[in-house]
Order: sequence, then structure tokens, then C-alpha cells
Amino acid sequence: MKNVKGQSLFEVLLALFIITLIIVAVVVLSTISISNSLFSKNKTLASKYTQEAIEWLRSEKESDINLFLGNTTGTYCLEDLNFNNSGVCGELEIIPNTVFTRQMVFTNDLSGVISVIVTTSWTDSKGIHEVSTSTDFTDRRD
Repeated sequence: MKNVKGQSLFEVLLALFIITLIIVAVVVLSTISISNSLFSKNKTLASKYTQEAIEWLRSEKESDINLFLGNTTGTYCLEDLNFNNSGVCGELEIIPNTVFTRQMVFTNDLSGVISVIVTTSWTDSKGIHEVSTSTDFTDRRD
């Protein structure tokens, strides 16, 4: 009998199949990891932009309460931190050099409390995402 050295075609194909499965799994896991990392980064940035708007509102209230109260009705799109853009944000009204839109909605009740909800949103391959923060302001000019 001859001593046959080498691999059979079946063994070679099985080895290639296993190697291919491993490579595909690594690529898929890497893609998911990168996607999750980008989502986490965007959520952190959206939180930062939302908090930045709340802090800006506080400073506006402290600097000129009458001007602040005059602007605390309705909805504003905050591309930049000012009261110039009233209304709901459109697709192109993003914070400069970002993928985020930032909007604030004011509601006033009869007790002198002004509530505001600031929402920063973005869109990616998984859909629309948003981060919201709400706070209340009071007119205390004691």
C-alpha cells in the first residue's frame, strides 16, 4: 500500500469554510461595535448640546428677565443660541458643523412657571434619535 500524503479536497473545503465563518464573524462584530460607538458618541454630544441650551436660557433669564419673558412662548429652532429662529426645525436647520437639530418648546402656566423642553435630535441608519431635557423657570424679581 502507498503512503498518501496531503489533504483531501473535503478537508481543505471544511478548513476554508471555518476560516470564512471566523472572518465574517469578526467583520460583523467590528461593524456592530463601530455602530454602537458612534451612537454613544452622538448621544453624548446631543446631551451636551441640550445642556448647553438650558444653560444659555438660564443666563438669558439672569441678564434680562423682561426680554427673556418676552421670548418664552412657542417653539424655537436653536441652530445658534438665540431667539431668532422661531418655529419647528427643518431638515437643514442643524447646529453648525454637526448632524444635530436642537429645538425648544415653551409652555407657560397661570402660576408664573415657564416650562421648557429642549430636544436635540439626529438621524442615522437606525432612524431618528433624540435627547430631551426639561426645566422650569419662575419669574422671581424680588
